[in-house]
Amino acid sequence: MTDAIPVATSGSAPIRRIDVVGLGPAGPELITAETQKLINGADTVYLRTTRHPAAAAFPDATSFDDRYESEFTFDDVYRAIVADLVAAAHRSETVVYAVPGSPVVAERTVSLLREDAAVVSGEVTVVVHPALSFLDVAFTRLGVDPVTTGVRIVDAESFASSAAGERGPLLVAQCWSRAILSEIKLSAELPSGALVTVLYHLGLDDEQVIEVAWDELDRTFDPDHLTSLWIPTLAAPVASELVRLDELAHTLRERCPWDREQTHGSLARHLLEESYEVLEAIDDLATVDRMLNPDDGGGGAGVGAGVVSAETEERAVAHLEEELGDLLFQVYFHSTLAAESGRFTLADVARGVHDKLVARHPHVFGGVNAATADQVAANWETSKKAEKNRKSVTEGIPAALPALALATKLQRKGVAVGMKLPGLDDEASHLAIGMTVVASGAAGMAGAAGRTGLSGPVPPSGTTDDDKIGDLLFSLVNVARALGVDPESALRAKAAAFRTSVEALG
Repeated sequence: MTDAIPVATSGSAPIRRIDVVGLGPAGPELITAETQKLINGADTVYLRTTRHPAAAAFPDATSFDDRYESEFTFDDVYRAIVADLVAAAHRSETVVYAVPGSPVVAERTVSLLREDAAVVSGEVTVVVHPALSFLDVAFTRLGVDPVTTGVRIVDAESFASSAAGERGPLLVAQCWSRAILSEIKLSAELPSGALVTVLYHLGLDDEQVIEVAWDELDRTFDPDHLTSLWIPTLAAPVASELVRLDELAHTLRERCPWDREQTHGSLARHLLEESYEVLEAIDDLATVDRMLNPDDGGGGAGVGAGVVSAETEERAVAHLEEELGDLLFQVYFHSTLAAESGRFTLADVARGVHDKLVARHPHVFGGVNAATADQVAANWETSKKAEKNRKSVTEGIPAALPALALATKLQRKGVAVGMKLPGLDDEASHLAIGMTVVASGAAGMAGAAGRTGLSGPVPPSGTTDDDKIGDLLFSLVNVARALGVDPESALRAKAAAFRTSVEALG
């Protein structure tokens, strides 16, 4: 049987015809008799490539190997081949186009040929002939019935996106390089100790069907274009949207002039800007939540309760979703830059933070008990200090943090290691005394013990206005921390409200 696109002919008009045949999965012995007959009787014979075991049987055929050298992408190669074939059909009565394997299995040029305008219009007739494919040999060697097992066949080049969401089994075709195998390994996870089957040179004298440990997939052998991979089961679906975002980051680096010029350093300000935009979106949504739920302890009781429209809420949610996406892309882009220089990949980033979080939650994944949030925080600091071999829990806190955020983080670290900070009553007294000192310009009232973390009201001890105001702000941060309020967000919200008042006046 053949798969032909019919063409209407009239009179003595020449028949422009392309017969598409397959060379089978291995040597000439697997070529069908029909294919051999068509090639022997054709006016012109073309091979997509001579890189196939059966190609040597047709030394007089013209190959398109030069197209692989002259074109920029594979898609460009395939479209150029189609254009050459259609042009040849106009010059000759019969053209035979021979492709590796079967014309209907993973053969992009045949799909494009069928879509060509000259073929669709009937100006050129295309007849596709059946042939043995690598799938027939592969499933025979594996002892697998693809129908009953529900096998999914994917191309190695597009594995990350094609296999996203799949659980297996998968037969991965055209695993032609170690780099491709490495990308496949990084794109999916298999159960610990899992084995996969490599199918190498099926049907040839040096055929190998071997089991390989997943972790060693790209290290144990040298693949080529006649190599396939059998994956019985994936541990979990690949996150297709995250894979698409990773592919986009790589595409932008390749094709966008601006993205090609970026470095970790040049992107730093964008990362900072995106972080602040996320914080702003969080504040907006928090305001909506307080207005929707005035009695949940969020500090917004009675203020605008019940007046938030569904549209306002949806807008706030969409805003946060968008800004988180922008921030996520920064992570992907920095990881892409690092991968290009051979430093680390996005998979390394994800694996590293996963393993770190597991190690720092021994009360979840180990035998450590932690019944309260304070105990969790204390265990976290102990684990982090040991893990990074730090002399102090304050190592690693960026000094460039905004001042309120820096004070909050340091206070939390102090509490986590057992420091006793002043309570609310003590801080209230301290603030009252401090304001008196600042207002009067006096210094050192009631002793100058300084703020050492001891409980009890202690007046500002500094001798400059900066010292005194800094001391008072530190106390306010302590009050905010004790009340569960982020002082940075609280001050930002107040500033935003004040901005509205200012704008209303001018």
